[in-house]
Amino acid sequence: MTKLELEKMAVEIRKSIVTGVHSAKSGHPGGSLSAADIFTYLYFEEMHVDPADPKNEDRDRFVLSKGHVAPGLYATLAHRGYFPVEDMKTLRHVGSYLQGHPDMKHIPGVDMSSGSLGQGLSAAVGMAMAGRLDHKDYRVYALCGDGEIQEGQIWEAAMFAGARKLDNLVVIVDNNGLQIDGNIADVCSPYPIDKKFEAFNFHVITIDGHDFDQIAAAFKEARETKGMPTAIIAKTIKGKGVSFMENQASWHGVAPNDEEYAQAMEELQKAGEALCQK
Repeated sequence: MTKLELEKMAVEIRKSIVTGVHSAKSGHPGGSLSAADIFTYLYFEEMHVDPADPKNEDRDRFVLSKGHVAPGLYATLAHRGYFPVEDMKTLRHVGSYLQGHPDMKHIPGVDMSSGSLGQGLSAAVGMAMAGRLDHKDYRVYALCGDGEIQEGQIWEAAMFAGARKLDNLVVIVDNNGLQIDGNIADVCSPYPIDKKFEAFNFHVITIDGHDFDQIAAAFKEARETKGMPTAIIAKTIKGKGVSFMENQASWHGVAPNDEEYAQAMEELQKAGEALCQK
């Protein structure tokens, strides 16, 4: 896809995120919206996947370590063709397969059940190690939250990945600066994030997580990096794309009411229309 096509798709994914959380009357819009551009690039450009064959042994793998931003992953999978976009309206409803956190047993395209913060990266490292042992060429991508990396298990997994030189692993940190309790620097600062990953023998790239040129260059650099895993620190805006949600920790896990939903969708619609004028 072209950069413009990716930007347009990201807007559609954001619309589906907001729609799903509004319909559920619960969920996590802030971090889903901040990661929407990363999700878009991964599934529409970077990863070798096939919605018609979601369990192909040679596919690239993705683990959503910060599993509560499932609306972002689900919206992306839906627009990629894994299941109907309309199903986003059933998010978190009783009987729906689209649960509050990713479930690999019931949701097409989900490679790992996640939600217990800190554990997803360990699973991704295991997948990368398995690929190495099986002489497979697939790559593994894990998206972590910047609040999530306060968890100790993240660094155990990172230490193993660095020690085993797992260059088929890419960790993306959604660095939007906010977690449920406020600014990450005030809660339990993980900074400097780049130096920490470097200390665990990672190749580190820092980017604007909303700039598709920078996103593309980072993943290209990661593919070309041999002998060590890569960590992409993506600077993002929590709630990106919806004015009243942007940079507000209060929108970490709150659903918009009907009036807020209408305003959010109007803003996203205008953003999409502006892209169509380019």
